[in-house]
Amino acid sequence: MKYVIGVDLGTSAVKTVLVDPQGKVAFEHSEAYPLSRPKPNWSEQNPEDWVQGTLTSLRRLIEISGIEPSQVDGLSFSGQMHGLVLVDAQGQVLRPAILWNDTRTTAQCRKIEQTLGTKLIEIARNRALEGFTLPKILWVQENEPEIFAQAELFLLPKDYVRYRLTGEYGMDYSDAAGTLLLDVGAKVWSPEIAGAFGLPLSICPKLVESFDQTGTLLPEIAGQSGLLVSTKVFAGGADNACGALGAGILGEGRTMCSIGTSGVVLSYESNKELNLEGKVHFFNHGEKDAYYIMGVTLAAGHSLTWFKETFAAEKNFDELLQGIGAIPAGSGGLLFTPYISGERTPHPDANIRGSFIGMDSGHTLDHFTRSVLEGITFSLRESIEIVRDSGKEITEIVAIGGGAKNETWLQMQADIFGASIVRLASEQGPAMGAAMLAAYGSGWFASLGECAEAFIHSADVYRPDPEQVELYNGLFSLYQEVYGQTRELNDKLAAYRK
Repeated sequence: MKYVIGVDLGTSAVKTVLVDPQGKVAFEHSEAYPLSRPKPNWSEQNPEDWVQGTLTSLRRLIEISGIEPSQVDGLSFSGQMHGLVLVDAQGQVLRPAILWNDTRTTAQCRKIEQTLGTKLIEIARNRALEGFTLPKILWVQENEPEIFAQAELFLLPKDYVRYRLTGEYGMDYSDAAGTLLLDVGAKVWSPEIAGAFGLPLSICPKLVESFDQTGTLLPEIAGQSGLLVSTKVFAGGADNACGALGAGILGEGRTMCSIGTSGVVLSYESNKELNLEGKVHFFNHGEKDAYYIMGVTLAAGHSLTWFKETFAAEKNFDELLQGIGAIPAGSGGLLFTPYISGERTPHPDANIRGSFIGMDSGHTLDHFTRSVLEGITFSLRESIEIVRDSGKEITEIVAIGGGAKNETWLQMQADIFGASIVRLASEQGPAMGAAMLAAYGSGWFASLGECAEAFIHSADVYRPDPEQVELYNGLFSLYQEVYGQTRELNDKLAAYRK
């Protein structure tokens, strides 16, 4: 039996999965690593922790599976997006990596907007947000010039790990699209953007396709991982691109909704000329010459976690959600907005904060819990409506992540989105997408679409109830008013946050 390995380099842990030619996950293993917040709004990690975590996870995967290393055809990566790793001419890391959820770069974002104007959207197809890589590069350039002077190359997290495993530099298009330095349509680094900030194009790594082979394992790495030197290593992709692959989002109109800590609505796109003026993200897909539209709710699952830990810490999630089916749609006139960490789509606003509106003495914990789920889902619908406004018909959505684990929530998504919701038989998210890239790169399939047909199967379909759809359409209109009604209040309250 042959296998491939998918490596998902997340923010809190690295996950490895061993996958057979039928798409079955034979074994999996995770290794956690720490996150550092040395100052307010900062979020950093030591890239060496990623490397050691990956090697340990690979070794344990081989050990617990009991397979021969020769049975592994190849491995590929999914990685947390946007994180900045600067290396010198010898490949040594110059400072801790600045992560996607680091928000110190507001001033640099405004500088990018002022310098490039409309050119930013025309070339990079995305707005300047604190999470992206270019603002982080400019922050180091301005605040740590002695470090920046030593920088030979910038890499993203998975690309640094892959470099350490193979000795080869490279970055795939799906991850490069999240840097703000890529001409997304032309698939080249933008000399206009780089030149506007005095950055040499030589600081950008070679661009490759997600399924391209980018080397084999270095001898010392093979020894530490339990794999062979001949094991093929493929470029991999951004976590959201790999999540899309793992959900079978390979074709026009295919859409997924992923609810984890954050929430993502992602839809396949083939038109490279599409310009949505930065209302949603527009990135290169893991499939060649394909793209995806993506909207983000910053605090999706995080809103539910916050609510449970604050108001029902003694309950587990199953217990917390047990009674929501008995609460009617609309939660008895209680409306929640999930802006507890600011918001991304369609309101890129760091100051906005969440709210419960319509509370009365008759509301119970179950009302509040259902209201939280409805608010998260309303926020995600705002991204779906932007995609629909671009001309796409969305009648079916694949649900993955925590939002796919509760049947009442799945039906709620169908009713709020006005689309059938598909739950997968086996969901491994970005790790499966990484494994698919390795399988396709290794020649197991003629296309990623053929790979998806073999690997991905649906388990259940939740169809919208027309009466509930009509009710939720009215509530959604009210939800959309809350941001405008509370924005000024939240701007004023920002002065009181300590």
